[in-house]
Amino acid sequence: MTVGLLVVSHSRLLAEGVVELAAQMAPGVALVAAGGTDDGGIGTSFDLVVAGLAEADGGDGVVVLCDLGSAVMTAETAIEVADAPERIRIADAPIAEGAVAAAVAAAHGATLDEVVAAAGTARGGAAAEAPAAGAPVGPSGTRDAGEAGEARLDVELANPHGLHARPTAELVRTAASFDARTTVNGVDATSMLRVLGLGLHQGATASFVSTGPQATEAIAAIEALAAEGFGEGA
Repeated sequence: MTVGLLVVSHSRLLAEGVVELAAQMAPGVALVAAGGTDDGGIGTSFDLVVAGLAEADGGDGVVVLCDLGSAVMTAETAIEVADAPERIRIADAPIAEGAVAAAVAAAHGATLDEVVAAAGTARGGAAAEAPAAGAPVGPSGTRDAGEAGEARLDVELANPHGLHARPTAELVRTAASFDARTTVNGVDATSMLRVLGLGLHQGATASFVSTGPQATEAIAAIEALAAEGFGEGA
């Protein structure tokens, strides 16, 4: 069971398109579109939003993404009559980027508040977080033990399009599955938008640093994922 997402837009096609995009990055997450009016026109529908909230909520709550101000108003009104309004949050985030980031977070078991926070990373742009200072980068494809509780890995990316959306989603899911804090080129490896914001292309070096109880396991898993082309084949 995971946190569900509801996309509320004035356009049915826009809402469905955002859901389609996010679903590619986060299979298994309940993603529901509530776009347009009841008759398919431009606008929002209270009834569609109410039904969407119920459909998206599997028990862990729902994060709502909205396109324009009146969509937020419709969502707020619908939340007031929901069975469990305490399990619903409206994210202050761009509808597409926020939905993708939130869906990926939900896919790896993030809590309701964590999914809202993940969506919020889209507000300032994926590159808002500057790379942190670290040890010098070693040769590509090497793994170092580093300090106690720390593991490092440098990978030269072979993917034809670098770390674009799909391989980044695989990386985020892998990094988030361990009890460790992992960064890539200084940014949080569990933040899809921040990793995408690095713009890592084919031939670029991705430098991973992991700290925590499962740091070694996390780096080993990322090394194996990299060897498989981050889900795109070796």
